[in-house]
Amino acid sequence: MSNIVAIVGRPNVGKSTFFNRLIQRREAIVDAVSGVTRDRHYGKSDWNGKEFSLIDTGGYVKGSDDVFETEIDKQVELAIDEADAIIFMVDVESGVTGMDEDVARLLRKVDKPVFLTVNKVDNSKRDEDAVEFYSLGLGEYYTIASINGSGTGDLLDALVDALPEIKEEEEEDQLPRFAVVGRPNAGKSSFINALIGEERYIVTDIAGTTRDSIDTKYNRFGFEFNLVDTAGIRRKSKVKEDLEFYSVMRSVRAIEHCDVCLLVLDATRGFDGQVQNIFWLAERNRKGIVILVNKWDLIEKDTKTTREFEKVIRKEIEPFTDVPIVFISVLSKQRIFKAIETAVEVYKNRTKKIKTSKLNEVLLPIIENYPPPAYKGKFVKIKYIMQLPTPQPQFAFFCNLPQYVRDPYKRYLENKLREHFDFNGVSVSVYMRKK
Repeated sequence: MSNIVAIVGRPNVGKSTFFNRLIQRREAIVDAVSGVTRDRHYGKSDWNGKEFSLIDTGGYVKGSDDVFETEIDKQVELAIDEADAIIFMVDVESGVTGMDEDVARLLRKVDKPVFLTVNKVDNSKRDEDAVEFYSLGLGEYYTIASINGSGTGDLLDALVDALPEIKEEEEEDQLPRFAVVGRPNAGKSSFINALIGEERYIVTDIAGTTRDSIDTKYNRFGFEFNLVDTAGIRRKSKVKEDLEFYSVMRSVRAIEHCDVCLLVLDATRGFDGQVQNIFWLAERNRKGIVILVNKWDLIEKDTKTTREFEKVIRKEIEPFTDVPIVFISVLSKQRIFKAIETAVEVYKNRTKKIKTSKLNEVLLPIIENYPPPAYKGKFVKIKYIMQLPTPQPQFAFFCNLPQYVRDPYKRYLENKLREHFDFNGVSVSVYMRKK
């Protein structure tokens, strides 16, 4: 489980560029027009061996200045509430604006590390111009240039020093944790209520009724585990954008600290962008995943509906398509126990250990019949395979020239592992190692 760092500030100061640089992927769209970041982006980053989750909170323009400032306030408040540290980004080109002062006013009341970061400082003249940001009353500032990474090292050094140490939680019992995640109002709390047969969680039609992550011990199929309901929305609000943002921030923690994610989605809304974000977050954290399509009783069906719906989901989650999809209705308790049974199977797949002798016996003949393609005139010979002692399935293939094995062949090896050893619902990592 890692710390959460939120990047806040008004639009167009370079938050998304900085976010992309830290997660080392072009995930957030970057444009000179303000208000481009509307969905909330989150990813993992690390510095000096310390890992943290990063949230990019884009300023969302809805028209007039008044509404705009209200939106900024809401986003900053939400980020402040959940994050362990805050990077407040401003722009040296524009200088101190009224909106910067509004954000600073909120941040001055906070008892959390705040890093005032002056962006677009790419020469000494601009370095001098940055002095005016002392007027925001947040103390020292850091000058960076998101576009080329200049100055980010000093900022990140200070940031990771200020992050609280994450203590490994001493579990009273080492029970597996199954997190029920998804968008607000997809039926997560109703699902757990239906499973345990009592109204343990308050359920309403208002998105954001569940406020905290609560564990429920559950024993069925001769298997005991903790069910975690995760919505984590503390305040009632009609602004769905903010509710979903908050829900995702809480889900980040729940996902990082669980073994299997039960991703509940509303069949009437489909496998939309927000659900996909949560799916890929779980996949990046190498968790077991079961997709539960809830409210299936509300869909008009014919003989092909289930197959077509499943096809759409699998298309969206390529190349990780080996994930169980269960169509449920919490209201009529249709297939809810099948969902838990599937989650238990996925947990067993995730913790499966395969003997080295068995691995070599099965895979070496397959590799011999279809060896890695020659690269730059070099032939790769894989001699030995073993499973690594990690919480999720990871395999090392020992060979003479690991650097010449390309990604398509690694995917081929992963597919063969799945074919012979059943890793349904689990990420499998393949590493090439020098013999």
